[in-house]
Amino acid sequence: GRDVSQADVESLARWPNGADASIAFMPARVLMQDFTGVPAVVDLAAMRSAVARAGGDPQSVNPFVPVDLVIDHSVQVDRFGSADAYATNLEWEYRRNRERYSLLNWAQQAFDGFRVVPPGMGICHQVNLEHLGRVVIKRDGWVFPDTLVGTDSHTPMINGLGVLGWGVGGIEAEAAMLGQPMFLPKPVVLGVRTRGTLPPGTTATDLVLTLAQILRAHGVVGKFVEFFGTGLSSLSIADRATLSNMSPEFGATATLFPVDSNTLKYLRLTGRGDNVELVERYTREQGLFRSDDAVEPNFSEVLDLDLSKIEPSVAGPKRPQDRVSLADVSQSFQTVLTGEAADVSQKELARFKAEGGGKASQFLNAPNEKLKQPAAAASVTDGSVVIAAITSCTNTSNPSVMIAAGLLARKAVEAGLQCQPWVKTSLAPGSRVVTQYLDKAGLTPYLEKLGFNLVGYGCTTCIGNSGPLPEEIAEAVTTKKLAVAAVLSGN
Repeated sequence: GRDVSQADVESLARWPNGADASIAFMPARVLMQDFTGVPAVVDLAAMRSAVARAGGDPQSVNPFVPVDLVIDHSVQVDRFGSADAYATNLEWEYRRNRERYSLLNWAQQAFDGFRVVPPGMGICHQVNLEHLGRVVIKRDGWVFPDTLVGTDSHTPMINGLGVLGWGVGGIEAEAAMLGQPMFLPKPVVLGVRTRGTLPPGTTATDLVLTLAQILRAHGVVGKFVEFFGTGLSSLSIADRATLSNMSPEFGATATLFPVDSNTLKYLRLTGRGDNVELVERYTREQGLFRSDDAVEPNFSEVLDLDLSKIEPSVAGPKRPQDRVSLADVSQSFQTVLTGEAADVSQKELARFKAEGGGKASQFLNAPNEKLKQPAAAASVTDGSVVIAAITSCTNTSNPSVMIAAGLLARKAVEAGLQCQPWVKTSLAPGSRVVTQYLDKAGLTPYLEKLGFNLVGYGCTTCIGNSGPLPEEIAEAVTTKKLAVAAVLSGN
């Protein structure tokens, strides 16, 4: 072919032996979100103008491969804790981004093979998982595996469906859109051999935080991670997607799961049953279909993971690999508050702030700060949680943890509990599917009673779009130099 010779194919077939030549990789499609996608659209428009000035046909400039752009990065939590929060935030989103959205609407009509998913529909990775991913593609008389690159670091979430893809920069994505391959070194592939099942009371979130800790310690930067073993039979596609989503937090390029019976069930469940026969037949013929009795693939290196050893965990206060067992959270916070964050060098403090932290309060034993407004007549001190956000594609794509959140809310309401008035609460799922099954399960009213009203379908707090704290809360935190906390169901 143009970029790949027979010698290249033979060399790759001898992996991991053979020459260390680079591989020309051409993805089947490109995924974008609005922050990184708008510059690409501007470049395509500029190319059309340049072609027109040169006397050519500007309509000839089109993406070489299909492109999907999902608008999810612009919604901000301005209004929360009320029934009209979603509509209000969506209205403000359109007001703030009218010019950008007009450009994207034009692009969808102007370019062939360019689709835009409008605001209020979901996060690009969850939309990709639930709707866009095909696993196997049939195009122009050819059948081949679905692959992609995306202009967002969490693009590998689709790896949970057995689709290889990872995040790239805007220039690389544009090159792929214009038919140019990416040249990659032969990958180092770390195999993770799984066995057992998750214990009762643990979730995929606990598993992914444990995995982040293990893989960061092992070192997987620039490597591909691939799961295999009998433990996969107990992991749903939603669980697998949770693990794949955090590839950038591991440091890995991709975290791939094989296609198996769970994959086929998920495709049927999400309305892609028309492609199941092709997926199964193709992957079996190509040796890509997994079963518990299959021969283990070859890997550059292998780690073992016993799912039965996973325990309830959180991560923080700064990095996702800083896993803390749930029982040790209180002690961990006190250690950070009085230790690392209380007496640090200027260099360490600058790094801490750059990673999202801030210097802890020197008023650890000071009296509680009373808020001014009666509506928030409560005490805020070091360690107070001022933001609680159910959001991000990492967890809201997983029905088991979302239903668990709803059940917990129901138990809390039935016990007469309520959120403290200084906590900014929000629910921003990765797709409309989430609110549909919460509604059908009768759990939405309980979440709303605790203040977790729907605020939007998008990244929101996960990318810093939490919106401002209420003025009186922010004033209390600033005045007393408090070390307050935010709890996020994301990465």
